Formats: sequence, structure tokens, C-alpha cells
Amino acid sequence: MSNVPDEIQTVMNEADCLYNEVQIEAAIDVMAKNISKDLSGKNPIVFTVMNGGLVLTGKLVTKLGFPLEISYLHATRYRNQLNGTELDWKAFPAQALKGRNILIVDDIYDEGHTLAAIIKHCVEEDVASLKVAVLLDKIHDRKAKADYHPDYVGLDCEDRYVFGVGMDYKGYWRNAPGIYAVKGQ
Repeated sequence: MSNVPDEIQTVMNEADCLYNEVQIEAAIDVMAKNISKDLSGKNPIVFTVMNGGLVLTGKLVTKLGFPLEISYLHATRYRNQLNGTELDWKAFPAQALKGRNILIVDDIYDEGHTLAAIIKHCVEEDVASLKVAVLLDKIHDRKAKADYHPDYVGLDCEDRYVFGVGMDYKGYWRNAPGIYAVKGQ
């Protein structure tokens, strides 16, 4: 007997596939090539933003053929809900950041409030350089900072509620191999 709510399977069954696995892997390959040009030989720390950035980070770092450290940080506004609230830092970076080259990897650049707080923290820690990689950039005019754009973006998407490849629907479907949009959203 499954404890998974029926809604969770229904959402997947009815979802629109925006990007399939082949398209996603091609986008990650391009991101890896550009990141390698910029960070090879710079001894970066790659931080995955938990939980959403976990899948992308795992796929991405295996394509970076140079020495790097991998770590994580956890800041969230969604808490398995569909709407964000105030920022909750669950885990700050464990390493000393001062003077280091940093790559932040996250699943999606939506409004950008969480990412802005992470960037602010890194800048306050006096990092040598800071780059941001996201798999998906949601296109709309509600960005927290209208003049900001991540350094590496895999794909753009329309303004819908999306899940898969690290992005979730109420805590589920981060493991979906494609990027899906909730029907009617």
C-alpha cells in the first residue's frame, strides 16, 4: 500500500513535458563546457543548493574534468509548498569562503530571492569570484533583481509551475528525468 497521495501521480500523468532527457543532457554539456573555460585551474568550490540543485550538480560535476571541491548549502523559501515564504537557512556553507572561487549550482532561477540571499552571503565572506549555474531560467518580470542574470543557464522556460531534474512538486518528482509543467499552471 502506497502512502503517496493520488494527486502526486495525477500531476505527473497530466503534466506537459517541456524538455526531455536528451535536451537536458545537451544543455548540461554546454554548461559544463562554458564552466570549464572559466573555472579550470582555479580550484573552485562547487556548492549545490539543496535540495533542488542536487540532481544538476551530480550531472554537471562529472563533466568538469578539473580538480574541484564539492559541498552544499541549504536555503529555502518553499518548504515543499507551491508558494515561497521568508528565507530559511538550514545549512550555511561549511568551508571558509574567503579568497575562494565559488560556483553555486541550483535548479531554477525563478524570482531569485533565495539566490540573492546566497550571493549576498558569499560576497560578505569575501570570495575571490562567484559564478552561478542554473538549469532553468523562468521567463517573467517578477525577478528580485531585474538586472541580474546567472552566469550559466541551461534552458529557458515559460512562466508555469515546473518540476523534474531537481525541481519538485510538493516534495515529489525531483527524480523525473525531464522537465514538466503542471497542467493548467
